Amino acid sequence: METVSENKCFDGMQGVYRHASDACACDMTFGLFLPAEAKDGPVPVLFYLSGLTCTHENAMTKAGAQQWAAEQGIALVFPDTSPRGEGIADHEMYNLGTGAGFYVNATQEPWAKNYKMWDYVAEELPRLLVNNFAIDEERQSICGHSMGGHGALTIAMAYPGRFASVSAFAPITHPSASDWAKKPIHAYMGEGNVDWTRHDASLSLRANGFDGPILVDQGTGDQFIDALMPEALAAAITETRHAGIIRMQKGYDHSYFFVSTFMEDHIAFHAEALYG
Repeated sequence: METVSENKCFDGMQGVYRHASDACACDMTFGLFLPAEAKDGPVPVLFYLSGLTCTHENAMTKAGAQQWAAEQGIALVFPDTSPRGEGIADHEMYNLGTGAGFYVNATQEPWAKNYKMWDYVAEELPRLLVNNFAIDEERQSICGHSMGGHGALTIAMAYPGRFASVSAFAPITHPSASDWAKKPIHAYMGEGNVDWTRHDASLSLRANGFDGPILVDQGTGDQFIDALMPEALAAAITETRHAGIIRMQKGYDHSYFFVSTFMEDHIAFHAEALYG
């Protein structure tokens, strides 16, 4: 584990760390905010999965999450969105390759060697955090934006009892019915090989359910709203009668101005579940 940087932040510590990943077969970088309470013992943790083209830095520097996490005594984890570096497969399309891992395990060439973001986020990184930092293994929640919202929702639904709550900002909710999102996932996993009940939140909720509460914020002015399909997740929540809230926020777009506006609400939502 290499410490890239550490900065005092709201009486806690915002760190950036790099390590050799077995899942992705390359070095991976992540951000970790530890509140002041971590000096006295393990604290609850919230994973934040970023969207297309992002690194670990985007949410870490733009979302304003540390202030609210410090107030609640919660750690924040900001993983990268894909493997990176020399020899890592990439593509000219912005929604495939570097910065666009889609939180799946790739099985197709040239992606299969490194693009194992599901295993990295759901398995390897949580173990590494618990083993090296004051993180409470029993109290975890997960959140994400856009592609990261897709990852947060699907991972949460696939691991019963793991996450106390899940939330998302403008998530991709129904990729099996959205050509824009379906194409890169097919590229990673092969057309006809995708288990959509695992990688489509609207289908996964119907098939697998989720043990905790769900919160989703979606801007009505989002330029990608047709591809995100929030109505599909709303229908799944209604049909399954799950404890979920979808808020359509008038005029907000897809940017971090939108995310930062409602970040306090999301941190408080997860704090209630983590401490409840």
